[in-house]
Amino acid sequence: MSEPTTMRAISQDVLGGPEVLTEVELPRPEPGPSQVLVRVHAAGLNPTDWLHRSTPGMFLGEPPFVLGWDVSGVVERVGIGVTLFKPGDEVFGMLPYPYGAGSFAEYVTGPARAFAPKPAALDHVGAAAVPLAALTAWQALVDTAQLKAGQRVLVHAAAGGVGHFAVQIAKALGAHVIGTASAGNHAFLRGLGADELVDYREVDFAEVVREVDVVLDAIGGEYSTRSLRTLRPGGVLVTIKARGQQAFAAEADRLGVRAETLLVEADHAGMTALADLIAKGQLRPTIAGTFPLAEAAKAHALGETGRTVGKLVLTVR
Repeated sequence: MSEPTTMRAISQDVLGGPEVLTEVELPRPEPGPSQVLVRVHAAGLNPTDWLHRSTPGMFLGEPPFVLGWDVSGVVERVGIGVTLFKPGDEVFGMLPYPYGAGSFAEYVTGPARAFAPKPAALDHVGAAAVPLAALTAWQALVDTAQLKAGQRVLVHAAAGGVGHFAVQIAKALGAHVIGTASAGNHAFLRGLGADELVDYREVDFAEVVREVDVVLDAIGGEYSTRSLRTLRPGGVLVTIKARGQQAFAAEADRLGVRAETLLVEADHAGMTALADLIAKGQLRPTIAGTFPLAEAAKAHALGETGRTVGKLVLTVR
C-alpha cells in the first residue's frame, strides 16, 4: 500500500475568531536531516494557539498557517542522522516554539530531539496534553528558578494548563506550594498537592502571601509587579507574559529580587524528565475536554472562555 502524499490539517487564511479555522488538505511533509515525521494521534491546545489565531503582530505573522505545538503520535519516518527513534516508536513532544507550529494535522515533522518516548502510563490524549504547558513549568521552576526542597513557591492561575503542572512539579521537588485560584478549584488543587490556596476573587494575594522564594506568574501585567512584593530578598519571579516588562524589571531591582520572562523552548532533556515524573506517578495531566480535529474551532472557543481546568486536546487518529 502506497504512502499518503496529502493530509488533513486545520488552517486559516485570515486572523480572527474561531470561525476562521477550516479543515484543508495539504501535502504531507517529509523529514529533513535530524528530523522525524510523526503520525499525529492527538494534539494539545494552549492559549498561544488562540492568540496566534486572532492577534496581529504575533510570532507567526500573517496566515495562512497551521497552529499547534503539542503532539503525541507514532514515528512514521526518520531523516538522515536520527538515532533516537525508529519508525513505529510512540513519542510525545513540543514542536520548536514559536516557529515550529503545525501539530493540528495528521502528520508533522520536527527535530528528533524535540521529542521523547511517550510514557506508557498515558494514552496519546494524555501525552498530548503535557508538552508545552509542562515544559513551561519545568523550565520556569527547575532551569530558571532552580527551586529546591523546602522552598516556598507561589503559582498563579494554579488550575490552568501551566499552573496545574507547576503545582505537581513543585511538590515533586519537595517545595511548599501556594496557589491562586477560584474557590471552586481549591479541592482539585489540594488533590494535586497544593499546601495553601488563595481565592483571588475574594482576597488580594499580595496582602496575604509573604516570604516566598519563587513565583510562577502565568497572568502578567500588574499581577507580575504586585507579585514581586511576595518574594523574600533574593527570590525570583518567572513570568510567561511579557506585558509591562520594563516597569516589572525596574521594580524587581528596587526590591532586591530577580525577575525573569520565560519563552518556552523545545527540550529533549526536559521532556525526558517530565516522562520520568509521569512514570513515578508524580505528574499527571488533567483533561478539560477532547474534540476531533475537524472541531478545532469549538475547542478554541471553549479555551478562550478561560474557564477550563487543565488542558484541551484534539484527537487526530
